[in-house]
Amino acid sequence: MDKNIVFLSTYPPRQCGIATFTEDLVKNLKKLYPLNAYKIIAINDTHYNYGDDVCGVLNQFTKDDYKKLACRLNSSDVDLVVIEHEYGIYGGDTGEYLLDFINNLKIPFITTLHTVLSEPSEKQKYILNSIGKRSKRIITMAKNSSEVLKKVYNIPKSKIQIMHHGVPNISVKDKDNLKDTLGYKNRCIISTFGLLSPGKGIEYAIEAISKVSEKHPEILYLILGKTHPCIKNEYGEEYREKLQKMVQNLKIQDNVKFINKYLSKAEIVNYLNLSDIYMTPYLSKEQSVSGTLAYAAGYGKVIVSTPYRYAQEMLNNNRGILAKFRDSNSLYEAVEFLLDNPTERKTMEKNMSRLGLNMRWPNVASRYENLFSNIIKDNKCKKQVV
Repeated sequence: MDKNIVFLSTYPPRQCGIATFTEDLVKNLKKLYPLNAYKIIAINDTHYNYGDDVCGVLNQFTKDDYKKLACRLNSSDVDLVVIEHEYGIYGGDTGEYLLDFINNLKIPFITTLHTVLSEPSEKQKYILNSIGKRSKRIITMAKNSSEVLKKVYNIPKSKIQIMHHGVPNISVKDKDNLKDTLGYKNRCIISTFGLLSPGKGIEYAIEAISKVSEKHPEILYLILGKTHPCIKNEYGEEYREKLQKMVQNLKIQDNVKFINKYLSKAEIVNYLNLSDIYMTPYLSKEQSVSGTLAYAAGYGKVIVSTPYRYAQEMLNNNRGILAKFRDSNSLYEAVEFLLDNPTERKTMEKNMSRLGLNMRWPNVASRYENLFSNIIKDNKCKKQVV
């Protein structure tokens, strides 16, 4: 066995974008590098029945467990810890319990950041600055986040590594056949997928579709995904029901369809493949990465999006159209332009496809493995010198 690497992350069956990300990364690492050991310590907010990949759990809201976990790993044969970071998946104020873990961990670790705020609170800034000081490397998924890490959090450039958000490497079926199979023949499909929550701005997309449908009655907007578990636990299906009522009031039931389920990766890829346009009308300009937009980019979709940070970077160089925040008319104009200019749409798709090939998981996993190897090798050399 070559390397022994542990990931600290949420993990399926917990329904969370970071859980899916880590599952995909580990799956591809195991396939490409079978001599290594890759294990998960899963962050629990309740009880889950995990598979064999999970070698332990961390109770998210139990402060003492963070130090205990660090001590346990210190006495193990683990070579490297990979921390998947998002403020909301760790306990304490903005996830501060994680500091008890890293401050007691003697094994080298790297941290992948899924949120990088350009205007953090003092506590958020302190936490990320502390993680940056102790991590061997900080991984971010966008160049603009790299600049924020340097300027706002004082993390040196030498520690920052930019990696694409990986996307599944699944062969796609014929687009027209897929449309026929699902009953969407002769429909122009726009889609948005992911766990549904008020921050997604779907209400603005629905209003835009209402305007588009006047000239293009063949348009069909697919809203794909379950309500986010945290939102559902607190508010039930209030947001989804609000959206459904909007559709009825606007009399566009033939132009909007809700697919209320947690989609498998194969289902996501199929829906993306049959889509003519992908849309992310998100409300937060701070969003430094979007797994759903990454998936769409990975499969060469032309994208209409609000200008959050990740979208600005990914749609650069004529790879899509940016619309204004909270502005259904701006979304409408972007979609209408693409429908009325198919040649321009094809050009954007080709531009996005060239970028998307580099985002497939085998390519991304290879880059992670190279980073892991260099850090472990460097750590062993330092031990020999001492």
